[in-house]
Amino acid sequence: MNRPYIVCHMVTSIDGKVTGDFLGLPACEDATEVYYEINREYKSRGSGGFICGRITMEGSFTGGAYPDLSEYEPPKKENGRYSDFWSDVQNDYYAIAFDPRGKLGWKSAFIEDFDPGYDKAQIIEVLTEQVDGRYLSYLRDRGISYFFAGDVEIDVEYALNVISNKLRPKFYLLEGGSIINGHFLRAGCIDELSLVQAPVTADKDSKALFADGVPLDFELTRAVCKKGATVLNYKVKKQI
Repeated sequence: MNRPYIVCHMVTSIDGKVTGDFLGLPACEDATEVYYEINREYKSRGSGGFICGRITMEGSFTGGAYPDLSEYEPPKKENGRYSDFWSDVQNDYYAIAFDPRGKLGWKSAFIEDFDPGYDKAQIIEVLTEQVDGRYLSYLRDRGISYFFAGDVEIDVEYALNVISNKLRPKFYLLEGGSIINGHFLRAGCIDELSLVQAPVTADKDSKALFADGVPLDFELTRAVCKKGATVLNYKVKKQI
C-alpha cells in the first residue's frame, strides 16, 4: 500500500515514558520547548501535519469537550453504510485525529492554538463503524472531513493509504500517546523516531512510548544535547 513517511515525535522521560505527571515537572519545561521547536522545524520542511489519538487530542486541543448530539440526525446511508465526507476546503497542514467512536468535541474545522506548529491545522477525523451516526452530522455541520478505516478498530495501514491519496504530503508526525503509537508500531508504519528525552524519571503510572510494542530494530542517526534535553533520532533498520 502507498503511505506517507511517519516520524514518531515525542517527549520522553529517561526511562522511556511519554505521558504522566513527570511532564509537569520544572525539569521538563526546556525539553517541552525543544519538542515544539522541532515540531516547527518539521513543518518548515514540508510535514503534512500531525497524527494523534483521541486521548491526546482531547487533552491538548478540545479541553475534554464532548459533542452534544441531541439536535442532530444521522446522514443517510449508502448501500447500508455511512459514506466518507471530505470538505471542499483543502489546507496544506492537517491535524489527523484517530477517534474510533467519534468522541471529540470540536468547535470548528481548524485547530485553534497560537503555536505556529499547530495553529490553523485542518482537522480530519478517522473513524470506525462504531461511531454514532449523529456525530457524522455534527462533523459535517462544522465542515470537518472524516473517513472510515475499520469496523471496530482503525486499520492503520489503510488509514495512511487514504491520507496519502487524498492529502498528498509525503510525511507526517505521529504525536499520539502510548496506545496509538503502539498501533502504528505493530502495523509496521513507523519509519523514524524523534525523541526529546527530558532529564527526569517517571512514576509507575506513567505510560510507555509504545503500548503492547513489538521487537523492531532501529539505528541511531543523531544524538545532541539541547537546553539540557537529549535529542535522539532513530530510523528503522532495513532488513536485508
